[in-house]
Amino acid sequence: MDKPPNMKHCGFLYVLGQKVWKRWKKRFLVLVQVSQYTFAMCSYKEKKAEPQELMQLDGYTVDYTEPQLGLQGGRVFFNAVKEGDAIVFASDDEQDRILWVQAMYRATGQSYKPVPPNQVQKSNTRGGQIEVPVSQVYAERAQKHGMEEFISADPCRFDHSILFRTLQKRTLDHRLNDSYSCLGWFSPGQVFVLDEYCARYGVRGCHRHICYLTELMDNAESGAVIDPTLLHYSFAFCASHVHGNRPDGLGTVTAQEKERFEDIKERLRLLLENQITHFRYCFPFGRPEGGLKATLSLLERVLMKDIATPVPPEEVKKVVRKCLEKAALINYTRLTEYARIEEMLNQASPEKKLEDILQLADLCIEVLQQNEEHHSEAFAWWPDLMAEHAEMFWSLFAVDLDSALGAQAQDSWESFPLFQMLNNYLRNDSHLCNGKFHKHLQETFVPLVVRYIDLMESSIAQSVHRGFEQETWQPVNNGSASSEDLFWKLDALQIFVYDLHWPEPEFSQHLEQRLKLMACDMIEACVKRTRIAFEAKLQKISKSADFRLPHHVCTMFNVLVDAKKQSTKLCVLNGGLEMARQSQQYHSKIDDLIEETFKEMISLLVSKFVAVLEGMLAKLSRYDEGTLFSSILSFTVKAASKYVEVPKPGMDLADTYIMFVRQNQDILREKINEELYVEKLFDQWYCSSMKSICIWLTDRLDLQLHIYQLKTLIKIVKKTYRDFRLQGVLEGTLHNKTYETIHNRLTVEETTISVSDGGGLQGITMKDSDEEEG
Repeated sequence: MDKPPNMKHCGFLYVLGQKVWKRWKKRFLVLVQVSQYTFAMCSYKEKKAEPQELMQLDGYTVDYTEPQLGLQGGRVFFNAVKEGDAIVFASDDEQDRILWVQAMYRATGQSYKPVPPNQVQKSNTRGGQIEVPVSQVYAERAQKHGMEEFISADPCRFDHSILFRTLQKRTLDHRLNDSYSCLGWFSPGQVFVLDEYCARYGVRGCHRHICYLTELMDNAESGAVIDPTLLHYSFAFCASHVHGNRPDGLGTVTAQEKERFEDIKERLRLLLENQITHFRYCFPFGRPEGGLKATLSLLERVLMKDIATPVPPEEVKKVVRKCLEKAALINYTRLTEYARIEEMLNQASPEKKLEDILQLADLCIEVLQQNEEHHSEAFAWWPDLMAEHAEMFWSLFAVDLDSALGAQAQDSWESFPLFQMLNNYLRNDSHLCNGKFHKHLQETFVPLVVRYIDLMESSIAQSVHRGFEQETWQPVNNGSASSEDLFWKLDALQIFVYDLHWPEPEFSQHLEQRLKLMACDMIEACVKRTRIAFEAKLQKISKSADFRLPHHVCTMFNVLVDAKKQSTKLCVLNGGLEMARQSQQYHSKIDDLIEETFKEMISLLVSKFVAVLEGMLAKLSRYDEGTLFSSILSFTVKAASKYVEVPKPGMDLADTYIMFVRQNQDILREKINEELYVEKLFDQWYCSSMKSICIWLTDRLDLQLHIYQLKTLIKIVKKTYRDFRLQGVLEGTLHNKTYETIHNRLTVEETTISVSDGGGLQGITMKDSDEEEG
């Protein structure tokens, strides 16, 4: 429980009263001051904050008493008496009884001062009474603790310097064995005892701190954590005595103390250098906080020749550099022992060696990151020394790195993740970037990177050659199987080189430029092979109206569309202005090649579509005026129409062609991914179709069209106009001069037929053909 406020005294006592504490029992009692003149005796139970019973001391008189008969427990007795009430108390210790009586005497304010009996005390042991002299009680206690010799000895006959050294050593050992870390600092009570001993028996301050320093260093060398600030304080105190530079102007030192101080100074220097060398293990994770920084400050103080002359900074830096050089070797040796690298590198397979060196690299990076996080502040005055320490650390790693890489096969690429891990760490460290180890790492991996790119370029070129020879042109994602494979490989290769983050700008730009030019060459080969395959496929397709555009032809268009998109990403440099200008020129050539190929492929496809139309017009040519076939056909139709209903010739021909146009339009719209090129194709197809019809009509300018020719052409022209308008062809393209010429000619022919032939065109007319929606 918390300490009660205004508590004057407390402890365990046997107590028996008439009004309170009516049973003889050992209780925990507390003497509390309730107000300025009021006191109370309270009894508490274990773990209870409120008193169980209490009694005000007003009017009571306290005094020593003889042992009470019949009461078991307690060796020495006292009581508190008041008119009508008496309370008996008993304690196991005479000194405790005296303290209780004095505290209660002050609380009651009684005039009578109790005097402790000095002759005989009676002890109540198991109901019996035994008389024991007081001197014998104290003698037994002294003998029990082995102090009788010291109590009876003459202090002037002892060498208190030696005794104090023993006392201080035992006190420090006891303090360091506490459950919590004291870092060598004494508790306030221990300091009080030691100060009292020195003051009482004349122990010299310089001797005291020299002994303290010796004990602290003994414990530090044994592995105990000692606060460097404490070492600094004791060393400065001794140094001020030895060099005669006390702040108060008073200080003496013996010759023996001076010799011991010089020995301690050298020993302390070696201890501090050892702690700095083992800074990762003496100050793990920067604990105790500020310990390493205090150690460096103390080292600078120890290196001083006297207390007033500062040590040259270069001398301190030289010592710290030497310590960090040793630290690099120690840290790396312990790390390899932890990872068991030595035996693995000597016995393992190449794959296992690479795996182990990758793990070791990760551990090395972690160690240096911990140094930076927890210890860099202490070495803030010498950042170049920490960089040298890291470089030496990496130089030791480089030996194992070269050994592991030397065991790999010639064309093994499994070591690139190792380069990426190390390079990503080194390039982000301002002190290590392009340092000795970083350059060694680059020199080691430059041949591997160049060799890898050479082989990948050869492999991609072969895959382009073989892939497009065996290409089935089935649609895969945005193109064909070969094009998807090509663009994926080019993109993966560029991502791989980018993820290397090569630190040297010149070589990095060289790699980027080479990959961009490679991508341009591969895309150019892809476009040209697609163009050749497209032309070959079209040559095998018939020119009849049954022709439907195969899906693989649309796939070829999509390959070019994808190539144009990919070239924007794969062929443009992100480097300097001059390199970007060169890349832009090369990229423009690829764009021009793709655009030119698109135009050629659209022209070839339109020519195929127009060839179908020309075939339809060739069939209509049989109805030309003046031909034998036309006369026979006209006579036969007229004669047969008198007896039966004759089918309208020419409508099947028009319907077949219109169906051919519509279905191919739907295929193009559905299968080609780029809307822009579909619209260009439709524009050119429409214009070429109208031009072919116009030429066919122009060739028959002096001839009157047969009624069946007229009906077929009117339907083809009207439906073609309507279908291409629905496909998004602009009005300016639809209403071109060729269309107007055709429209005028067919309108005139329609009027002529209507006048000369009473039957007319059976509802087929050119009138309002541009507004007709049916």
